[in-house]
Parts: sequence; C-alpha cells; structure tokens
Amino acid sequence: MISAGDFRNGVTFEEDGNVLQVIEFQHVKPGKGAAFVRTKIKNVITGSVVEKSYNPTAKFPTAYIERKDMEFSYSDDGLYYFMDPETFDMVPINASDLGDNFKFVKENMICKILSYKGNVFGVEPPTFVELTVTKTDPGFAGNTATNATKPATVETAAEIRVPLFIDEGDVIRIDTRTGEYMERA
Repeated sequence: MISAGDFRNGVTFEEDGNVLQVIEFQHVKPGKGAAFVRTKIKNVITGSVVEKSYNPTAKFPTAYIERKDMEFSYSDDGLYYFMDPETFDMVPINASDLGDNFKFVKENMICKILSYKGNVFGVEPPTFVELTVTKTDPGFAGNTATNATKPATVETAAEIRVPLFIDEGDVIRIDTRTGEYMERA
C-alpha cells in the first residue's frame, strides 16, 4: 500500500481497477482548508493522462509492472512473436499493443515487454537503433551548409528525415523515442 502523501514521479498504483503511474505531483497546503496532493497521472494500459487531486492520507495498492527483455523473432498475421532468452518460450503480442515507435525494430532486436499480472500491455523498443538507409534521393556537394533534410526509407520500411549528405547504404543511428536521425553509425 502507498499513501498519496508518498507519491513520487514514476510510482505506479492501482485505483478502481486501473493501473496508474504518477507523472507529476505537488503537495499543496492552502492557508485555509486541508492539504491535498495535486497529481498528473497516466493510465499505463490505455496511455491516457489526467489531472487529479488526492487526500494525502488516501491509500492505494502498489502496482508492480514487470519489464522483461525479450528478442523480437518474427511477425505473422497481425501477431508479433517475442522469444524469452532464458526459457526460449515464444510470446505472441497483438499489433495493437505495439507503440508507433516499433516501426524501427527489426528481427533479433531486444525489446522490453511491459506486463501487469501476466497481461502484456506494451513493448518498449531499444532507445537507439542502427539501421541501413534503403532509399533516398542523392545528395549534392555544397548543399550541406543549411540545416536542410530529405526523406529516407530505412530497412524496416519506416520513413524519417535525414540530412542531405546521407546516401543509400549508409548506416544511421535513430532515436526511437522521437523518430529522429541522430548520426551516422
């Protein structure tokens, strides 16, 4: 059990059957009336964010979210299969449980599988991935002085913006949180 007075950023708890995570919190002690805790909380399963106030003495059961490293093996018919490197069990996950940043993941990459009480609700890809550019327009000498970018397609079929000097066949590093080009690898 955790009381609202003990909330900190990143704390997960259960309320009304929902698993919630504290994003921001503020202890408020007004001059008149009782103290309260103003929070911004995120439902970790649906992703919705709401602001809510709590009495500091309110108690909630702590929710333990399991984060497990698993290797992406293959996809088939809307299901994505991940292998547990310890037991070699294959775990199928629906495409709806994958985030938008999963488009940068290729086979044999290690991802974090997020689950609560055995139910998988999300997949976190690696923060940075190195992928080969498969299609982009050629760059021209002298046009790198400006901060101009061009579209490029990487080996996972995802499209991103890259600087003009990047050519087909170059290996680039991508930040999966933002989907932006970082540097040449």
